Amino acid sequence: MREMPDYLYIECPNCDDITEHDILKGRAGKDNVTGTFRCVECGRVFSDTIRLPEILKVKVLFSDGSVTDTTETELESDDILAIEDEFYLDDGRRVCVTHIETEDGRKGKKFRVDQIKALWVKQFDILSVKVSVNDGKKTYSVRTEADPDEEFLVGMTLTFDDFDVFVHAIKTKDRLLKRGSAEAREITRIYGKIRKKRYEVLDLEEDDDQDGFDFEED
Repeated sequence: MREMPDYLYIECPNCDDITEHDILKGRAGKDNVTGTFRCVECGRVFSDTIRLPEILKVKVLFSDGSVTDTTETELESDDILAIEDEFYLDDGRRVCVTHIETEDGRKGKKFRVDQIKALWVKQFDILSVKVSVNDGKKTYSVRTEADPDEEFLVGMTLTFDDFDVFVHAIKTKDRLLKRGSAEAREITRIYGKIRKKRYEVLDLEEDDDQDGFDFEED
């Protein structure tokens, strides 16, 4: 007997599309739910017997730095997984998909779970965000740790052990922001200027990769 889900993604007779449905009342069978459903998108209420997707065990190769661990996780057969998707393993670890191996050897970025032979994933609890810091003469590269959904704002001040950095711009995967904010998961580089030194900055790596961005005086 399957556990009754909180909601289902099924085809709505009114929307003619797969949408989220609340289960108003229902009874779970071995591989289906018989009940009354309401579409979250249009509000259509109808009764039906819905076949539930099969639960599959998928091989997972988990990478955390230089260590690779092999495990497995349970996923629904009709779920779609793509490279860069984030999800939680059964043991609670938050991961990001880096590579997908299919049963038939096809290459691609997105597959249904029942087509997947193995997933390569990496730890995604903490990100290391690259920061280019300008001191008026040179630009150096440092990094700051952040949760994937943590926001960085143009105009904010980042605090490091040896200095503070005023953020001039943020480069995401799609564009360069000179105002506004972005989540850490979308950021490829933060640009900033040393605003206040507490003492002499030591052991900074000179940054030769500035992506053509010119720093301006405040």
